[in-house]
Amino acid sequence: MTIQERLFALRDETYAAFSAKLIPTVEPDRFIGVRSPQLRAIAKELKNNASEFLSALPHRYHEENMLHAYLLCVGSDYATVVEQTERFLPFVDNWAVCDSLAPRAFARHKAELMPRIEKWMSAEHEYTVRFGIGTLMRHYLDADFQPEHLRRVAEIHRNEYYIKMMQAWYFATALAKQWDATLPMLDSLEPWVRAKSIQKAIESFRVSPDHKTLLRTLR
Repeated sequence: MTIQERLFALRDETYAAFSAKLIPTVEPDRFIGVRSPQLRAIAKELKNNASEFLSALPHRYHEENMLHAYLLCVGSDYATVVEQTERFLPFVDNWAVCDSLAPRAFARHKAELMPRIEKWMSAEHEYTVRFGIGTLMRHYLDADFQPEHLRRVAEIHRNEYYIKMMQAWYFATALAKQWDATLPMLDSLEPWVRAKSIQKAIESFRVSPDHKTLLRTLR
């Protein structure tokens, strides 16, 4: 079977309809209805034999894009993975594929990765910007944190909903992990992003009760 045939063999039309409602930016007929655990299992199986599939862009179906993201997640060679990621990003057309694209190889190459993140966050393509912010959030809010990262995300002024939501997610996570550096930055955010960041931080189990009490006074 081809990869597409394998995906259709796992088809669940009820789940396809459910997914279409969660991801309204993708046409309903592009959902096959395959669950993420099944896609991850296929990615692990095919990770060393997927070059033809990874080269076959654009894909027709949402689950093909999800599988593509999961294959990049399990790749081990940084140079190959980052090249394939940059080739794939222009074809990412929704938040679910964007947020599933989290290559493990990136964690071991943070010095080389940072210039790429800067480029992604400056891109025109909506989901490339979202991916850049998400990658910064994932890898640079702990030991590799720099206060200038906060400023860089705050300076992104875009109207797209899924970029603004990722900015809010980034700042809510930064409040949980880097409170002292992040709190003064809230007033530099656009009003919608600021309000959503505070809301998400208050809803987070990682933010302390005392910090949540203070954040409520800032609404």
